[in-house]
Amino acid sequence: MGNAVNKRDLTSITDLSHQEISNLLERAKEIRNGANSLSLTGKSIALLFEKPSLRTRLSFEVAVSLLGGHSIYLGPDEVGLGVREPTADVARILERQVDIVVSRTFTHSTIKELAHWARIPVVNALSDLEHPCQALTDLLTVWDHIGCIRGITIAFIGDGNNVATSLALAATALGANFLIASPNEYQLPKDVIKRVENIAQQTSASFLQIKDPNEAAQKADVIYTDVWTSMGQEDEAHTRKVAFQGYQVNNALMSLAHPNAIFMHDLPAHQGEEIATGMLEHPQSVVFDQAANKLHVVQAVLELVLPPKHVSKTQR
Repeated sequence: MGNAVNKRDLTSITDLSHQEISNLLERAKEIRNGANSLSLTGKSIALLFEKPSLRTRLSFEVAVSLLGGHSIYLGPDEVGLGVREPTADVARILERQVDIVVSRTFTHSTIKELAHWARIPVVNALSDLEHPCQALTDLLTVWDHIGCIRGITIAFIGDGNNVATSLALAATALGANFLIASPNEYQLPKDVIKRVENIAQQTSASFLQIKDPNEAAQKADVIYTDVWTSMGQEDEAHTRKVAFQGYQVNNALMSLAHPNAIFMHDLPAHQGEEIATGMLEHPQSVVFDQAANKLHVVQAVLELVLPPKHVSKTQR
């Protein structure tokens, strides 16, 4: 089973302390500025993906290569987590042949089960509950374009989903104020709200879950949105589209924010739904800088969770 000495997982953004989040963003900046390392030389990284991906898969594969390692992509047809083979068995196979598992799954319980059974680090590349690497990427982008994180106001417009959860937890950990505007039935889960409120209290940040997107956007430094219907929710698409009418990010909403506010979206975007057509090219959009920053963040994440040099595969 798991619990190898010094094993380090990133299943949730809260696996990182507030200081570790800050340090990781600093390291991502250093890497982007050329301070790369070959820390994964001789290492193999499994990309265990149940869901398709462009930015996340590309970022991890390029990151592993730049760090001197080798990545192996394992899609749903190759593995069939919990279907062709129990997740616990997959974890115990992987730990004997690779050094880190990066997993993108439908359910967070799969990530937790992998981390429980594998004696090597497990990194969450997306689950239904959290998307920690995206939150780190988002905060690096905010820092780049606003110059600071503490004391700014981030307004998330839309579904209280995995992206919103990780960003709320990470942003308040660094002292940013976080508002999220969602219809009643699509707000952040109550347990997440409690966790965010506790963190905000520690860092003197503020957190508010409201319904009115216009109220949330007032004087915000960041306007952030995501798709109304995520992968795996396709049967809810019509219901969600009706529920989220009035939550579109457009020029009118952006005009309520701070004049120097930035617009963010983790992509892919559905123009005409959560954003108006042309918002990706809006003068205040930093969406493609945001996408590019994931490469530097995941390099820093892989360095952070890298097992100690003295632990070999034969010892597992």
